[in-house]
Amino acid sequence: MLLSSAARFVLGLGLLSAPLVGISQNTAPRTAAPEAPVQYSIQFPNAVHHEAQVVATFQKVPAGRPLQVRMARSSPGRYALHEFAKNVYNVRATDGQGKPLPTRHSDPYGWEVTPGPDGTVRFSYTLYGDRTDGTYAGIDAQHAHLNIPATFAYARGLEQRPVYVNFEQLPADWKVATQLQEVNENGQKVPGRYFAPHLQYFMDSPTSLGAQKTRAWQVNGQQIEMQVLHAGSDADLDRYADLTKNVVREAQAVFGELPTFDFGRYTFVANYLPQVSGDGMEHRNSTSVTSSRPLGGPGMLDNLGTVSHEFVHSWNVERIRPSDLEPFDFDRANMSDMLWFAEGFTQYYGELLLRRSGAYTTDAQYAQEALTGLINSMEVPGAKRYGAIYMSQQAPFVDAAKSIDPSNRANTYQSYYYVGGANALALDLLLRQKYRTDLDTYMRAVWQQHGKPQKNHAPERPYTVPDLQRILGEVSKDTAFAGQFFRQHIYNATPHDYAALLAPAGVVVRQAKPNVAALGMPGQIDFVNGRCLITYNTLVGTPLYQAGLDRDDELLKLDGKLLKDEKALAAILKKHEPTDTVPLEYRSRGQVRTAQIALAADPTLEVVPAEQAGQQPTPEQLAFRKAWLGSKAQ
Repeated sequence: MLLSSAARFVLGLGLLSAPLVGISQNTAPRTAAPEAPVQYSIQFPNAVHHEAQVVATFQKVPAGRPLQVRMARSSPGRYALHEFAKNVYNVRATDGQGKPLPTRHSDPYGWEVTPGPDGTVRFSYTLYGDRTDGTYAGIDAQHAHLNIPATFAYARGLEQRPVYVNFEQLPADWKVATQLQEVNENGQKVPGRYFAPHLQYFMDSPTSLGAQKTRAWQVNGQQIEMQVLHAGSDADLDRYADLTKNVVREAQAVFGELPTFDFGRYTFVANYLPQVSGDGMEHRNSTSVTSSRPLGGPGMLDNLGTVSHEFVHSWNVERIRPSDLEPFDFDRANMSDMLWFAEGFTQYYGELLLRRSGAYTTDAQYAQEALTGLINSMEVPGAKRYGAIYMSQQAPFVDAAKSIDPSNRANTYQSYYYVGGANALALDLLLRQKYRTDLDTYMRAVWQQHGKPQKNHAPERPYTVPDLQRILGEVSKDTAFAGQFFRQHIYNATPHDYAALLAPAGVVVRQAKPNVAALGMPGQIDFVNGRCLITYNTLVGTPLYQAGLDRDDELLKLDGKLLKDEKALAAILKKHEPTDTVPLEYRSRGQVRTAQIALAADPTLEVVPAEQAGQQPTPEQLAFRKAWLGSKAQ
């Protein structure tokens, strides 16, 4: 999912395949014969109506009790509940000879099937999917984009078994794009048949089917490939692939090496089609990237920003793994204290790599597209109220979560993407100014200690918040600084002085419109069918909040003049100073009321190079900026 901001904060954090344990942390593994893999088949005879037919075959099922077949409730990289069972119907269970088996729909998320004497359960169903993104399944006549937990049912107690999946009766031009391993028999590839070592890896393996266009290259003996569905030209794809190669090189330079991908291959599973939803979701050896923006034109850089962010995740999250997300639990909402680092630091690097790789062609473009959004994000009430850990813990309520009751998050919350990214920026600048090191060095140290050691498709040493603080003390050689940074900015919300931090780089933070009067934060007022409405909760400290107005109130007159459209509002404000107090007439819950509202200066900040602010940066400032923003790839 994408957050709306100049920095293009991309939601999504993927699953790292866990050790061979039960899928639910509250469920003990059941004994299962390792020689009996779980078999899936899927085909799309009614794709035009967004349906797939799925069969899951569980063999040598332990006798004596029903087999619990489940649909996941959560998904790798998502923290809210999504209840994928709602899209499953026409459920039928048989034994190996097709004889119906007793089946009970035991709860909204699963079924209990009593096995027959042959120990085989064939569990078949119809799946509906019409949302192409990193969370759900999107199926139509043109393609199928499958998030595995949203697509395939699993059986409790069989999580340790290997998994095979057959994609059957596909249209002639459809190819399979996935991180799953192709199956070979007698030296020959078996068309449409793929393998995962266990259920955790299978669930972490998004798959796209369609008329893929492939771009691939080798990096240190491993293959990086782009499997792309898009409606543009080959020239657009070639240029996009070249930009992606540059991003890959710069990401590798940050960590000093590529991860060792499990099958020697990393895949960008990419859908750039008009019918898809914008998203990016990382996985251990792949990422799912979806966007309705084409690869050519002004939206291309937004697409590339998602690619950059997700590729950094192949280190940070997929291998440098928070301990409270390992293993991932598919039966409940997963909460982590460390998304500010897992997502926020990744977001900082996703944008920084666009500048280092040359996709952002100037420092001014990077400042506008990345830094301005980050620094403005820290000016809202929520960012000043709670620290990064608290913001991370809110993910189950905000990460694509659905609710119908209003909340006050406008005043109590700021995304861990923003909070983490802003702290990463501050820490990078502090390390460069005071300790003759940088955030790259810190990330490499975290990688060496907690990311590089891997076993059985999982990290040997998932990290904790104290681990991150300890390593900061080691890199800076100042444990007091590390402790202070975490106390002030991670556990609490002490603000950074970004103007002072950016000054050594010859970068200026300033008010974008210092002499313009305003009623509140930009975007808070919207004109709908000729009505001037407050669209979300007014923010603490703003003129509208102080005057007693709130969400859904309608502004009727300001300074005695009707508010018919945006031009009328702008014309009234233009006549006033930010220090003026003016009369306001408004309607609140059916009642017309009046208030005196004290205007304020437009709070929007902007970040620009000193040259753009009419200043001449010193050679030292330019050298600092180059060391920070310049290419690191050899």
